[in-house]
Amino acid sequence: MTGRDDMDAKRRDPKVRSDEATRLRAQLEELAGNLFWSWFSKGTGVDGATIFRALDPARWEATNHDPHALLDGMDDDALADAVARTGLERAIDEAVRALHAYLDAEDSWAEGRAGTLHREPIAYFSAEFGVHESLAIYSGGLGVLAGDHLKSASDLGLPLVGVGLFYREGYFRQALDGEGRQTETYPAVDPADEGLSPVRDLAGAPVRVAVEHEEGTIHAQVWEARVGRVRLLLLDTDVEENDAETRRLTARLYGGGHAMRIRQELLLGVGGLRALEAAGIRPGVLHLNEGHSAFAALEAAARRVEREGLSIEEARHEVASRTIFTTHTPVPAGHDRFEPELVLAHLRPLAERLGLDDDALLALGRVDAEDEEETFCMTVLALRFAHRVNGVSFLHGRVSREMWAELWPARKRHEIPIGHVTNGVHLPTFMAPRMRTLLDGVLPTGWAHRAWDPEVWQAALELDDRALWEIRHGLKRDLCAFVRLRASTEARERGESAEVVAALEEALDEDALLVGFARRFATYKRAALLLKDLDALDELVNDPERPMRVVFAGKAHPKDEGGKKLIQRVFEVGRDPRFLGKVILLSDYDIGVGRGLTRGVDVWLNNPRRPLEASGTSGQKVVLNGGLNCSILDGWWAEGWDGENGFAIGDGEVHKDIRLQDARDHEALVAVLRDEVKPLFYTREHGLPLEWLHRVKRGFATLAWRFNSDRMVRDYAVGSYFPAAGVQLADHR
Repeated sequence: MTGRDDMDAKRRDPKVRSDEATRLRAQLEELAGNLFWSWFSKGTGVDGATIFRALDPARWEATNHDPHALLDGMDDDALADAVARTGLERAIDEAVRALHAYLDAEDSWAEGRAGTLHREPIAYFSAEFGVHESLAIYSGGLGVLAGDHLKSASDLGLPLVGVGLFYREGYFRQALDGEGRQTETYPAVDPADEGLSPVRDLAGAPVRVAVEHEEGTIHAQVWEARVGRVRLLLLDTDVEENDAETRRLTARLYGGGHAMRIRQELLLGVGGLRALEAAGIRPGVLHLNEGHSAFAALEAAARRVEREGLSIEEARHEVASRTIFTTHTPVPAGHDRFEPELVLAHLRPLAERLGLDDDALLALGRVDAEDEEETFCMTVLALRFAHRVNGVSFLHGRVSREMWAELWPARKRHEIPIGHVTNGVHLPTFMAPRMRTLLDGVLPTGWAHRAWDPEVWQAALELDDRALWEIRHGLKRDLCAFVRLRASTEARERGESAEVVAALEEALDEDALLVGFARRFATYKRAALLLKDLDALDELVNDPERPMRVVFAGKAHPKDEGGKKLIQRVFEVGRDPRFLGKVILLSDYDIGVGRGLTRGVDVWLNNPRRPLEASGTSGQKVVLNGGLNCSILDGWWAEGWDGENGFAIGDGEVHKDIRLQDARDHEALVAVLRDEVKPLFYTREHGLPLEWLHRVKRGFATLAWRFNSDRMVRDYAVGSYFPAAGVQLADHR
């Protein structure tokens, strides 16, 4: 008997096979138990997503890339067969070793720099976290930004703990009916099925927290997700101690009315800080990601008053010195405001601990403390309890100083203490592996661990044009295949005609210029701006020499009728015979869909009404994959565009008349697509668009280092976290 025959015989032995299946399942469950699987790559084809997908590609897609659901649906025999069939055993071993090495590494950027933060970490509060599409506790950019923040903190070795809520029904799953109307469904999930584990206190008991308000008490259990080296604590009110209404408090993200919202935010801030303490975590710094979590600062101040005998003003100063607040939007509706009666009904127990009467409590959330008609604003509360405040781009910082100037009436605009840290995206999550492999060949060894360094990216200018174009075409081909399958399947499920289904099955043209637009369908983002004049769109799309195709995706908030009408408008245009199979709207936009779109499009379109886009990050993902941005000069693009690394829509001027502004921006958008984008894309030498590729390479060299989340988190660390914790930093390179 040969050695191979002997090995095959052993594998057929039921006992050996059972032991092997048990070992494989344990390894795969260990991988799935830490979201590090979703972004790590050894550069040899060994990465978590590839491993799980290979086990059962169809089920992987059906579960929306959820490794827990995938493994739960496979018995031991099926699992062992899948591993044997795909030859994954070695890759699984390598992946587990990579996880252990990552968790045990002692050479991270923050290792010798973070000082006392190793003992008293940063507590990062956010109402949503978008780490991966399989953990659906996010709605859009704010959540994805928070997820990227956790992942970069992990990669940098920064001591940080995330605090949020576990939404059993998430935001919502979106579908479109036969007329393009958005419908919402809320499938419930069990946290245990998501790989979450109960947080335990120092005695080993599951952590429970209680938050009092005048109408009752909110009880919550606390779950934990592992995000690399970072812990993410999530509070869940679906427990027996609560009544039916309170049990549903954390059912949905951004659902319900003002009473539900203030209770969610009370739980996030006050309950979140209590959960940290119960888990034995004493934060040295608080980072409030948007005003939703501002009550955490009040709870921290109350503890100072109770434990140290400080006055409220002394406690506020002490808490503010260790608190960072990031504001994310210049849109007034994005800043939560509550009526005084609602605030008092929920905060009086906390106010009593602070020694505040009703008027003093309400004054903390009012721009004008004396104005009894003014509502209580969570952003104002956060501004009063944080010494370090930032917007999320240079322009947004300036807009925020104007927006909140009345809080500092004696100061000139440039003296108002609101700065900026421009957002970035997590490179390992959003850069396609094939593009990373290409860059490995020209950038310095270990470049991905120094992605914030501009010198690292200069070699991208030397990328081989043909190799770069081939990678770009391959990513675009993959996206086109995905769009065809998804769009035609959705149309078939809606019961659309055979003609429509057939057109979508053959949709797009891999050689045509492909434009992408995907984000929340908030009205100020103007999703349908390109569709304002269908004759002009016809000339762009159906130009026989220089055709163009457009793919849209995005959700509107269930109560945003204006956003829903925009979705319906895009759908209707996509059914116009001139645009069928050429202008396509995909439903149920999420991180996974966004990842595919930003990897495969040639041009990323962004046309908000300036200056209402605080930052925007989707276009930054496009940069990492060799696509080009075509954007209004707003948010990050206002500081990123240099004239040769993408395209600008208009010149940044803003008109008071919104209709006139929209008309001018539409005219500028059509002009830049017709006169700049298309000529550059279609002008070829030896089959290559050399000037286009020059802009792509310049995008890598000038943008990739500035707009990645490692740079962003390092900026927070050096400019905010370390000073707030009293850490002396001699070298922050």
